[in-house]
Amino acid sequence: MPRMGASPFSFPDFSGATRRLVLVNLFAYFALALAQLAFPVDAGQLAGLLTFLPGAFLHGAFWQPFTYSLIHAGLIGTLFELLSLWFLGGFLESLHTSNWVLGLYAASVVGTAVAATAIYAASVTLGYTLLEIPIYGCFGGIFGLLVAIGALYGDMEFLLFFTIGIKARYMVAVYALVSIAMLFGQQRMYAFAQLGGALAGLLYIRVAPRRGVNFAFSEKWYGIRNRYYRWKRRRAARKFEVYMRSQGRTVRFDGQGKQIDEDHDDKKRWN
Repeated sequence: MPRMGASPFSFPDFSGATRRLVLVNLFAYFALALAQLAFPVDAGQLAGLLTFLPGAFLHGAFWQPFTYSLIHAGLIGTLFELLSLWFLGGFLESLHTSNWVLGLYAASVVGTAVAATAIYAASVTLGYTLLEIPIYGCFGGIFGLLVAIGALYGDMEFLLFFTIGIKARYMVAVYALVSIAMLFGQQRMYAFAQLGGALAGLLYIRVAPRRGVNFAFSEKWYGIRNRYYRWKRRRAARKFEVYMRSQGRTVRFDGQGKQIDEDHDDKKRWN
């Protein structure tokens, strides 16, 4: 697993979005492991329902793009994924907000599923037999985090496998080349899905706001709400103008619905 910084064995702070992601995945792993001990058949069926299969997704399993990343098989592989998630997510969170990191991770996870669905649908349309393998684990989200580091902090030097110094952009290129090479093997769906997660992560850092999608959505929502309140104030002002004219008085309001003080304007004009 890659390392970075002056101390090659140090990890970033375990906090914020990174901690939540790691703990959720860790909880899901142990929950499924305990279920397999108590109810092996039912747990196996549940894991099959939650992993991502493009064919099942196209036939109504619309929850799978959001659940497959929580399914982990094997202690060593899970440990590698969670340590990578801790390191990469913690590094990015030290430079960005928690919402930004969560959005990047989610976009990469969903992008992985979209890419797998795209290659599967294309193979069915073209009549090409493609080995459909179940997709699980958070490798897509991790690859998206790695691509973000390579794109934003490409000159940052990592220690690959604790020994080999390599810049972030070159390490991303190595991982991408490995995935491209896998496209010519039996696991081409897995490789294409991984590249889809990387592409989704790259698109996210190019178009997403710096403070995260949640912040942008809230700002948009409050903007719509404020425009609605201003419209209500202008409408009330027009009704008040009509009412005052019926009483023989004239009042005026500006475009924001605020009353114009004509006496104050006259004094300001002649002073």
